[in-house]
Order: sequence, then C-alpha cells, then structure tokens
Amino acid sequence: MYINKAEQVTKVIKNYFDGIYYGDIEKLRRSFGDDVHLYGDVKGDEYLKSLDEYLEGVKNRKSPSELNEKNQMEILSIEIIGNVAIAKLHVPMLGFNYYDFLSLSLVQGEWKIVNKLFTHVE
Repeated sequence: MYINKAEQVTKVIKNYFDGIYYGDIEKLRRSFGDDVHLYGDVKGDEYLKSLDEYLEGVKNRKSPSELNEKNQMEILSIEIIGNVAIAKLHVPMLGFNYYDFLSLSLVQGEWKIVNKLFTHVE
C-alpha cells in the first residue's frame, strides 16, 4: 500500500516538474487541488499567489525548456502518513535556486498538491 502511494505521489511531483519545465499550464493545473495558495519568498521578497495567479505567471514567461536550460529539478524527500504527504524538492531554474515544500493529499481518490511553500536560496 505504501509503495503504491509513494509511486502516485512521485507521479504528481513529476507532472509538476514537467509543467514548470515546459510551461505546461494544464499539467500544472491537474497537479494541484482546488483553492491552493503558493507562499514563499523570491530574493527576500514575500510571495503569495492563488493558483490562477501563479499559472498566469507561468503562461506569460519563457519556460526553462524554451531557454534551453538543463532540467535539474529533483525530489529530495517524500514522507507519507495515511492520506497526506510532504515533499521536499530542489527546483533550480530561470537563474533561481528554489526549494519547494509541497503538501499533498488524497482528494477524491487522486493525489493533489494542496499547498506550496518555497524559498529562493542564493
């Protein structure tokens, strides 16, 4: 059971990575649950956006793929207890060195990202 959950959570995270890397808004939208907010900081500036605001930003920028960046995104750890999970990710892209902490939950039978907390580390 745990291995199956870990595989499903990993699949959601890989879809999230692909969505970011290729600028695939629909893949990103499918990775997230409803009413998600993204919190963090970028170069010390606070960041708070709804999912729609975040996706609009992704849509209006060149993707790492378009800029011929090497995809170096990686899962650092995943912890699953029952129907919730926490994932720690390293997401270097577009000149930033991001670390993401994603909260995931089993929502109507599917794993979804329900919260994103991130920081840029220089």
